[in-house]
Amino acid sequence: MEALRLEGIGKRYGRKPILEGVSLAVRPGEVYALAGPNGSGKTTLIRLVTGLAFPTAGRALVLGEDVHKNPGARRHLGAVVEAPAAFYPYLTGRENLRMHAHLAGVREEGRLGEVLARLRLLAVADQKVASYSLGQRQRLGLAAAILPRPKVLVLDEPTSGLDPEGVALVHGLLRELAQEGVAVLLSTHHLQEVAQYAHKVGILGGGRLLDEVALSGKEAYRLEADPPEGALALLKTLPQVRSARLQGRALVFEGDPEAALKALLQEGYRVRALHPQRFDLMAYYQERVKHA
Repeated sequence: MEALRLEGIGKRYGRKPILEGVSLAVRPGEVYALAGPNGSGKTTLIRLVTGLAFPTAGRALVLGEDVHKNPGARRHLGAVVEAPAAFYPYLTGRENLRMHAHLAGVREEGRLGEVLARLRLLAVADQKVASYSLGQRQRLGLAAAILPRPKVLVLDEPTSGLDPEGVALVHGLLRELAQEGVAVLLSTHHLQEVAQYAHKVGILGGGRLLDEVALSGKEAYRLEADPPEGALALLKTLPQVRSARLQGRALVFEGDPEAALKALLQEGYRVRALHPQRFDLMAYYQERVKHA
């Protein structure tokens, strides 16, 4: 069973569509990153998943339960939606977490100290949150989200406002949580960092899921052939080629390089070079959202 599943979920405000027909799934131990330009619907999607907003179409399932029809399904969720997370400023970080633990039914001895240490907040744990920096409040929000050991973690821009050390800390933590079996869904603008450990990237544009890119085991090839436009059209007809696009005057494609080369030579194209190329997620993302 998928830990998290969205089925044709959509949201409208009056006649204005914000999201339309978004479907995706995240399995236990997977990290799914949502990327898209500002206004593409990422935060709205996060709010729908966590039950903070209600869909006008479709449904969101956590461990098979609809989070809107059965609010009890949210007990499996840990989330940071509003950044920075809201806390009582006149209480210390430890006191705020203790309150979260009480509300979440966490009785585990030492759990507070564990999450404070994991987010490197022990040094300021007994200071009032009013004195915290933006980055410290962000990390405290993540500490509260993982406190009850959720099976699904949903985060909206979890590294916003963090310094480089904090960014590396959060990315490392998310990688570790996935290895422990947690399903992670996050929205981000930091594609290059997230690509180091994410399993899938969903590209949003204009309120729709434009593409879903599986990153594990992804290998691309760079091909130089004349004329490139015709070569691109031919590659797109081959069943052995999963995707192909122009990058400058060269072609970048995924699939069987031998089948691609054989087809081009048989059709009389002049092939000057063919070699493996690491998949450029940022270039692919920019191409997909350009006209969205």
